[in-house]
Amino acid sequence: MATYFADTCALIAYLKGDRAYAGYFEGNEIVTTKLNLMELYYISLAESNEEMAGIYYNTFLAKCVEIGDETIKKAMKFRYQQKKNFSYVDAIGYRLSLDIGIRFLTVDRQFKGLKNAEFAK
Repeated sequence: MATYFADTCALIAYLKGDRAYAGYFEGNEIVTTKLNLMELYYISLAESNEEMAGIYYNTFLAKCVEIGDETIKKAMKFRYQQKKNFSYVDAIGYRLSLDIGIRFLTVDRQFKGLKNAEFAK
């Protein structure tokens, strides 16, 4: 069993029933952050309703890891140095995955070509 950091797009893909991402969630350990849950909640409010947004938030709440100060600094340096316009949340999640030594699971093609990024096959 492997451990993956799930970004918001990966969480949504899984919740929408994307079978390619289901294998990651059902056969491995998944971690994320409250920032990703914030995005998930917001998107779920827009696409569904408050009740489902709360259910989705609570589903992954126990999977959240803390974000340290050094991770934040490294993430902002990464974001600043990239030619791509990563969101703050994506930059933090990606950097956190590097810091704790796990793969960054995403649907976001903006991460294509970056070490440590994992896309469902």
